Amino acid sequence: MSVGQSWHKPLLMPDITSAIATANPRRIHIRRAAIRCVSGPEAGDSWLMELDVIRIGSAKTCDIVITDPTVSRRHAEIRRGRDGVILRDLGSTNGTFVGQVRAKEVYLGPDTHFRVGRTELHFKPDDEIIDVEPSSEDHFENLVGNSVAMREVFGILERVAPTDLTVLILGETGTGKELASRAVHSQSKRSKGPFVVFDCGAAPDNLIESELFGHQRGAFTGAIESRPGVFEMANGGTIFLDEIGELPLDLQPKLLRVLEQREVRRVGASKTKPIDVRVVAATNRNLREEVDTGRFREDLYYRLAVVQMAMPPLRDRLEDLDRLAQHLLTRSSHNTNIQSIAPEVLQIFSSYHWPGNVRELNNVIERSLPFCDGTVITIEGLPETLRSGSSETAHGNTSTSLIPIAQQETASDDSGSAIPFKDAKDQIIEAFERQYLEDLLDRHDGNVSKAARAADMDRKSITRLMKKHGITRNS
Repeated sequence: MSVGQSWHKPLLMPDITSAIATANPRRIHIRRAAIRCVSGPEAGDSWLMELDVIRIGSAKTCDIVITDPTVSRRHAEIRRGRDGVILRDLGSTNGTFVGQVRAKEVYLGPDTHFRVGRTELHFKPDDEIIDVEPSSEDHFENLVGNSVAMREVFGILERVAPTDLTVLILGETGTGKELASRAVHSQSKRSKGPFVVFDCGAAPDNLIESELFGHQRGAFTGAIESRPGVFEMANGGTIFLDEIGELPLDLQPKLLRVLEQREVRRVGASKTKPIDVRVVAATNRNLREEVDTGRFREDLYYRLAVVQMAMPPLRDRLEDLDRLAQHLLTRSSHNTNIQSIAPEVLQIFSSYHWPGNVRELNNVIERSLPFCDGTVITIEGLPETLRSGSSETAHGNTSTSLIPIAQQETASDDSGSAIPFKDAKDQIIEAFERQYLEDLLDRHDGNVSKAARAADMDRKSITRLMKKHGITRNS
């Protein structure tokens, strides 16, 4: 019996943060197909598949290989769509039959016999409903927490990681989406294979396709040699598509084809290459709303959201804060002798809003290490914004807490050096991008085309930045 990758129409998981108060277990619906050979050379063999598309034929690259000489190399496929399971003939020589009827495309019932060449197969759904309760553990790989919200996350990961199901991780920036994706990979049967990260929002629009799928030498100006894309690099392992909501609309059908067909074609190539990759995607956007507004393809959304889970923000799991802070302190590569965090510091932490979530907490701890004389992080080691803001937050004033630390300190002492250079730089660049765009668009009455010409930028670059910063204007 062989097990494939990700078969669905998916069950969309409810948001974790909305399920914390309920005592009912969560459920994951894993859609599988059991296919048994009734007659032919493989009679008695059976296959349990979790694939979007199951290919049947004599070619060794097919999911179900039939050695019957009357079966074509790529004879037929079984595809699960939103409206049911479809059996489709792929232009075979000897045909695909349901009963006595030769079929080009037909919906399969829940208990159907069909024939490819002279081989008879039996199709039967073998779905599994898994009840997911909060885990009894307080960690999963490098994720830690004893709150119900995090133990529900662990419960889902414990069930899903060993499978090959596609996972969509939702959550605000800094909540640990990449850590969750790495945990899925580490606890899967692919753990010895590569884990490749691709940030869909970081690559220039004109290079994303090449980065994803690779390119042949001479495919475009500057392509001086052939190069594999991240899907080829992840073959046999897991690919993490971060910020999937930023993927340009014109590339979404190409990604969908890769997910469905499990093969890629490099830019400039004439042939495809088969790939065996598990996909984990993440976004801080509400993809359901993106689908409703036409900015994200619905069919791609359903392909990605086979299992959907959300990472809770730190402000909703403050009971984890002490343990989490100690965990971050212990694992810091810059920590030489700091062993603990003073109770008054933890009190300040618990009254802060943490707009940057766990990443911001980690930055604060890292920043405090050089300013500690003993073995304990004290108030003196904290950024000025936390020290001065502690009395305000104690009286219920959290307005300054909503501002990222780098921006607060820049406003107060013209220095962003209190946090790691990359984070300070990213925050300053984001603030500049937004202000520049708003001023540029205002000067051109919201006309994107005029604004792009004035800024000497490609129109797509302007619209991508507008989407990134949530800016809407006329086109």
